Amino acid sequence: MRPDILNPLFAETAGLKGVGPGLSKPLDRLGLTRLRDLAYHLPERFVSRRAVAGLDESGVGEQVVVALTPLEYRSSAGRGPFRVLAADDAGNVCTLAWFGRNAGWAKRQLPLGQRRWIAGRLDQYGQMLQIVHPDHIAEESATALGQLTEPVYPLSEGLTQGRLGALIAQALAALPALPEWIEPGALARNQWPAWREALTLAHRGEHREARDRLAYDEMFANALALLLVRAAGRARRGTPLAGDGRLRDRLALPFALTGAQRRAIAEIEGDIAQPAPMLRLLQGDVGSGKTVVALSAMLIAVETGAQAALLAPTELLARQHYDTLSRMLAPTGVPIALLTGRDKGRAREATLIGLLDGSIAMVVGTHAIFQEAVRYRDLALVVIDEQHRFGVSQRLLLSQKGRRTPHCLAMTATPIPRTLCLAQYGEMDVSRLDELPPGRQPIDTRVVALDRMEDVIAALARHLAGGGQAYWVCPMVREEESADLAAAEARFAELAQRFGGAAVLVHGQLRPEAKDAAMARFVAGEAKLLVATTVIEVGVDVPDATLMVIEQAERFGLAQLHQLRGRVGRGTGRSVCLLLRGTALSEAGRARLALMRETQDGFRLAEEDLRLRGGGELLGTRQSGDAPFRIASLDQIARLLPVAHDDARLLVEHAGIEQGGGLTGARGEAARLLLYLFERDYGVQLLRGG
Repeated sequence: MRPDILNPLFAETAGLKGVGPGLSKPLDRLGLTRLRDLAYHLPERFVSRRAVAGLDESGVGEQVVVALTPLEYRSSAGRGPFRVLAADDAGNVCTLAWFGRNAGWAKRQLPLGQRRWIAGRLDQYGQMLQIVHPDHIAEESATALGQLTEPVYPLSEGLTQGRLGALIAQALAALPALPEWIEPGALARNQWPAWREALTLAHRGEHREARDRLAYDEMFANALALLLVRAAGRARRGTPLAGDGRLRDRLALPFALTGAQRRAIAEIEGDIAQPAPMLRLLQGDVGSGKTVVALSAMLIAVETGAQAALLAPTELLARQHYDTLSRMLAPTGVPIALLTGRDKGRAREATLIGLLDGSIAMVVGTHAIFQEAVRYRDLALVVIDEQHRFGVSQRLLLSQKGRRTPHCLAMTATPIPRTLCLAQYGEMDVSRLDELPPGRQPIDTRVVALDRMEDVIAALARHLAGGGQAYWVCPMVREEESADLAAAEARFAELAQRFGGAAVLVHGQLRPEAKDAAMARFVAGEAKLLVATTVIEVGVDVPDATLMVIEQAERFGLAQLHQLRGRVGRGTGRSVCLLLRGTALSEAGRARLALMRETQDGFRLAEEDLRLRGGGELLGTRQSGDAPFRIASLDQIARLLPVAHDDARLLVEHAGIEQGGGLTGARGEAARLLLYLFERDYGVQLLRGG
């Protein structure tokens, strides 16, 4: 039961004034189901307006508040706009225009001859000034002037800025005064307001101190959650695993292990031999051999008579892992199964029975492997791939699947800046693979202008004619998603005309069966060209593919470009990556592409990616690295995250969490309230017993 003081914040938004069934749907789509969600739904930007005495004082394109008197209504034929001719106090004239809006509404808001205050963007249409869809119309100047600075919120269809703003105002009015969880010296040093004041200020304008305080709160909650997970893990009992090596000795590996791989295996072997459950992150660059390290750990569990599971974030990646592990396990005879949400009927039932009776020693799958119906005879080790896509609550669910708490090995193929690594894996020990297997050749990376498209396609034709395979990656699936982004479907249609059945298409919106069939043809070498979106960013391993073309490469972040480039260079042949760039490059975009040419060190690229993003530019079609925060920006993460983690450790040491105690003392009790505020992210399981 959460503390009573927080109850108003966890009231449902459906009970707010003005919320009916029609408004509940868009609120649900945004995840705004409780007042707490509304309070933390911060503006993405602010509109700043200037109050002017007349139209001649304002410039075209400026956001203004001005007093105007309606003079005449003008209706257009057909689907044209409804216009109101209006004049300021000096007689300067402009039009107010509405498209698709009921003319009766505008007439009621703007009766002829009656002065009104109008807020909106002043533009020019032909020789006439106009304001299209005024943001606000008020009879009193005080009401209009109150809109000089106005928040702009993320919306969903069926929800307007005005309606959402009114609901958020109701949520802010319900905010209780909470005890302070931040150390008083830190509050004074940073000039941070109290929690309730910070939330109110963050909705009213560009208030850096308020936003910093709220970002710090989120990172502080994250740090506390990770420390509590670690403490809870140490308090539980795991199963000490000490294999005899009989299965690992039978593995037929195509290459000798690197020093980094041997070191990581030794660290894992030492961890899982202890009764306390292992919680370790295996961080490696593209192609560094994480799968072999993970398989060695899983085989130790099987050698002791226990079971091991590998969890992947997507079905494509799960199937890739299953195929790879099946080939490597063939000499050992170890039974392995695949379990995804698509598996139904007898095949699924057989897998569930095999896991329950222990006849299946290893399982690979998506989140389906930790659903309620999936039970294990003795699950002793869980490997989580692409760990950043699974949250703390999911890790806790997995920890409850064995008779004792399973050991956990998390893997990430995305080199992560140390700062973000602290946020995502602060409760874990870290093993780092910083060597590539012998025989891997550097990838020749070149930047090519998009206007040389014909040359690129001709080079692709020569490559395919010589027996090679290639990838062609586009940022979007289809053209209507964004007018200025290259679309995989359109590019595939063009290339298929040139190369016929040698080309296949893969993207996230295809039916799973179609996606699997296309991938199978490419992996088998029947198809020579794979046109795709970033769905192939991780998990696709085709050693014979030695050419990667990334269209509009400036649209991607460095970490994502590095992952895509890593789909080639996986065999012993020379590989090439062509980065096709547009003509309008920002400075940050130019710097990213130059770095891709200069280095193949994913860890260096990750640090540079964070540095470039910290300047405020949103790079690529999505955020790579996937920081686990909703409020904190990358700039705030770089500045405040280490401080938040240090403060959390101090609080934990003072409260005695490491010894299995609860959050005690005034700040400890306040910090419990903070964790409840973020319970959706970190799970109420963290708060049981303390």
